[in-house]
Order: sequence, then structure tokens, then C-alpha cells
Amino acid sequence: MTTPYYEAIQLIERLHRYFLDVVKIELDKKNIQDINNVQTMILHSIGHDELTVGELTLRGYYLGSNVSYNVKKMVENGYLDQARSVHDKRSVRVKLTPKGKDLHQAIDDMFRRHEDNLEGTPLTNEKLSDLSDTMRKLERFWNAQVSFGGM
Repeated sequence: MTTPYYEAIQLIERLHRYFLDVVKIELDKKNIQDINNVQTMILHSIGHDELTVGELTLRGYYLGSNVSYNVKKMVENGYLDQARSVHDKRSVRVKLTPKGKDLHQAIDDMFRRHEDNLEGTPLTNEKLSDLSDTMRKLERFWNAQVSFGGM
């Protein structure tokens, strides 16, 4: 028998995979082959900021080594610029290049298109806000489990 908690966990995992498929389809439609869907979402989370790899790890679902590898690939493919921090030579800061900014805009456009397509569906802004609120509560719950050793 499946509990609502376990069902929610499975659904979150499945939705994440589906969303990455949606991003991959968008990249394919634009014939972008030098960056993958996970890298695209890392790039999108950088946005207009200049961040360290540690800050990127805190913003997303990414492990530090994965972020480092993906940042290296995005630098190699011209999506990111990286530079050593002036204040801390151990720290590397990254920001979008013009090519990265173009892809960021394309993903923003995709999000807007999706929001337009939600019009007239049962997925109202109110229901999406309620869902976000529930997910934030689950995030806080899991954070407490990690912080207190899985009480």
C-alpha cells in the first residue's frame, strides 16, 4: 500500500525527470546540441548574477562535483565566463556570456509560453501557489530531517 507521503516523493522524482525532458525537447527544437538539459537549468539559475560553484549548489538540486563538471563544460562551450574572485583566490565566480544570456532568454520564453498554455486548464495560479506552498513545507521538513539527523 502506498502512503500519500511516499506517493508525493515518487511524483516529485517523476516530475523532475519529465521537466528535464521538456527542456531537452526545447534544446532540440532550437538545434542546440552543445549543452544538456541539466546544464541549461544550472545556467538558468545563474541568470543575471555572478556566482560561485558553492552558491550554485545551494540554489539547485546539484551536487558540488556535478556543478563543477557542468560549469567546466559550459565554459568550454562558451555559455559561461569564469574568473577567480578578487577577494578569495580559491573561489571561482561564473557569469553568463552573451551566448549564455541568449539561452537564458530562450528558457524564459519557454516558461512564458507554458504559462500562456496553462490558461483555461485546471492548473490555476491559486492551485499552483498552493502546490508551491506545500512543496516549501516539505522542503522545510526534509531540511529539518537533515539538520537533526533524521529524527
